[in-house]
Amino acid sequence: MEGSTGLRMERPTGVTIIAILAFIGGILTLVGGFGMMAAGAYLGGMAAAQGLPGFGAMFAVLGAVLVVLGLLYLVLGWGFWTGKEWAWILGVVLSIIGIIMGILSITNGGIISIIIDGIILYYLYQPHVKEFFGRA
Repeated sequence: MEGSTGLRMERPTGVTIIAILAFIGGILTLVGGFGMMAAGAYLGGMAAAQGLPGFGAMFAVLGAVLVVLGLLYLVLGWGFWTGKEWAWILGVVLSIIGIIMGILSITNGGIISIIIDGIILYYLYQPHVKEFFGRA
């Protein structure tokens, strides 16, 4: 990425760490999403036999949402790694969503999510990070 001086900027270490974590998170979320979809198919058949139609569909829909989220995190990791301007925007949006989800699940360990997403959000607004993404 070229900074305001026209010289090639080195990727900040924090951006590298966030990119790697986004890749890891994306892969794990994809695996979880496909697992939920598979569980939905398996449990759906069992639940239907017990007179609970739609039970499997709930797992399938949640799995599909996780697959989409996993893909978003993989795209985010690539965008952070390569310094794409849109990655900064996507990172901010996903961090805000993470904070909101953390607030909604505060009793289930959401405080950790709030802290991590808050740190990422704060970091993304640092001048040298914004400059790396061409947003200075």
